[in-house]
Amino acid sequence: MKKEEIKKFVKKRYSKIAKERTSCCLTCGYDVMEQAKRIGYSENELEKIPKEAVMGLGCGNPTALADLKEGETVVDLGSGGGIDVFLAANKVGSKGFVVGVDMTKEMVKKANKIVKESGYKNVEFRVGEIENLPVEDSSVNLIISNCVINLSPDKLKTYQEAYRVLKPGGRILISDLVTKGGIPEKIKKSFDAWAGCIAGALEKKEYLNTIKKAGFRDITIVSQNIFYEPGLNKRLSGRIISVKVRAYK
Repeated sequence: MKKEEIKKFVKKRYSKIAKERTSCCLTCGYDVMEQAKRIGYSENELEKIPKEAVMGLGCGNPTALADLKEGETVVDLGSGGGIDVFLAANKVGSKGFVVGVDMTKEMVKKANKIVKESGYKNVEFRVGEIENLPVEDSSVNLIISNCVINLSPDKLKTYQEAYRVLKPGGRILISDLVTKGGIPEKIKKSFDAWAGCIAGALEKKEYLNTIKKAGFRDITIVSQNIFYEPGLNKRLSGRIISVKVRAYK
């Protein structure tokens, strides 16, 4: 499978989600808010952000573990409707700033509409690929991401870009999917499995080594748990892990 073919398919899938608001949990009959709570968002957090930003996507809540400080500059990789951007914006305050980057124009259009309607002044959404961030060198305190880097066919480039835009001493807090052992080749070659965040998931050790190769230090798994969602291939039961990883430049 060619990298550009994967990107094209993934972009098409998430553009459709942005336009139709048909996330995986909705097609499985889950309530979007309940799905958000199930993966780590508290009811209190969800009440303090625009409801339209909650789309039932992701595998964790990176802002809960990121130790955000007032005045910090944050970038969210693959920001979607903006749930993590708005949560981060509430924590960094008026002196801070949060940038959401997403490769789908439809998602960015949706998120910017929410910004306009909700009145946030410390938020901006930009169209761009996480392997080529539209962000200046050494300008960011923190990078977060929620179940998006597994969608990239070039994870090393993604982490190198994250390293580039972070200030010295800056950090990442990434929520993502990895595997315990390998996954069947047939699944790896499935475009649907790529868009579903499964086919692109690396084995855990390889994933952590990729972060190290990009230059990061003090790489730590903050938390992890077996990932499950309705419709997950039975052959993958217990082999997909949701991890939250912290590391420093």
